[in-house]
Amino acid sequence: MLLLDTHVFLWWDCDHGALPADTKALIADASGPVLVSAGSVWEIAIKRRLGKLRFDGSPTAAIAANGFDELPILPLDAEQAGGLAWAHADPFDRLLVAQARRLAATLVTADAAIRDYGKVAMLWAG
Repeated sequence: MLLLDTHVFLWWDCDHGALPADTKALIADASGPVLVSAGSVWEIAIKRRLGKLRFDGSPTAAIAANGFDELPILPLDAEQAGGLAWAHADPFDRLLVAQARRLAATLVTADAAIRDYGKVAMLWAG
């Protein structure tokens, strides 16, 4: 089971060159579900509204169009994200780590802060 970090989902959706070919192949050939968190949809909506991100259309529709599965946010995810012993302040990263840990999913990311945290199964996409 793979959980895509927001930027990895965006890179996949627009076929961005930053996503390494081996990572693309692992996502495309995943034996289990490939998940995109509701937290990523929220992050995209916020950054788009603030003018920090250009994303046309609906992130939810893009999840479906790419054959990925939606991952809802549970109260337990929020509780775990807030309680992580991690100085990283980004609430979306904290949420993704908490969700990956709860589901025993591999978080696909190119975020050095998550890599350095090291307490989650991870596939490096950088």
